[in-house]
Amino acid sequence: MAAICVFCASSRTLDQHWLDLAAATGAELARRGHTLVSGGGCVGMMGALADGARSAGGRTVGVIPQALVDLEVADLASDELLVTESMAARKILMIEKSDAFLTLPGGLGTLDELFEVWTTATLAMHAKPMVLLDTDGFYRPMVDWLRSLAEQRFLKPAGLDLVHLADTVAGAVDVIESHLT
Repeated sequence: MAAICVFCASSRTLDQHWLDLAAATGAELARRGHTLVSGGGCVGMMGALADGARSAGGRTVGVIPQALVDLEVADLASDELLVTESMAARKILMIEKSDAFLTLPGGLGTLDELFEVWTTATLAMHAKPMVLLDTDGFYRPMVDWLRSLAEQRFLKPAGLDLVHLADTVAGAVDVIESHLT
């Protein structure tokens, strides 16, 4: 099965709705036999994601910079915890360790990871599937804005086609699996 990297929020102050979504995502990946690759944190959606995967018997790989380990937010329960020197090195290692990418709702860090993976795909540095989980239309305004950028020729429309949208966890994993076979 595949190693699927999930980007999501690590904020400690999120509504339970988002934590439940992350836990359900981790559990769904595990039920389908996939390995979870995450940012290696134990808080917020990231922690719920890893806990969800482990609760369903899944394997978890966390990739975290030393600075976050020092803040005591590392997921020490990970089956494999890889510590990097920087956030940039973390992103590179997450890309290398993963066969596909799933982005859940999140903030700046999540968007940074998404755009790194998306940009490198548009440059043909990888051809790994990428899916946005658009629960409750979370990413719809961003996607609409990006489409307007393509209409203005700031980006190529083909670049938009590299990222797929799904509105359910199962649907997102289905899209990834269909692109891996």
